[in-house]
Amino acid sequence: MSIWGKLKVKAEELLGRAEQVYGESHGDAAATVAGEAHIAEAEAEEEALGHRTRREDDGPTGAR
Repeated sequence: MSIWGKLKVKAEELLGRAEQVYGESHGDAAATVAGEAHIAEAEAEEEALGHRTRREDDGPTGAR
């Protein structure tokens, strides 16, 4: 994963956490759910990019 990909995923995760905390502190269920969705999306993207990077690092023959 490139540094920009990692940065984008981390920013998405932080945005989701901020939105979730805002929703919890103001009793806004929609903001809480939207924040949780941002976090889940960022985690899924991080996992997908991580798996792709590991495969690229293995080279053409794969890990031995």
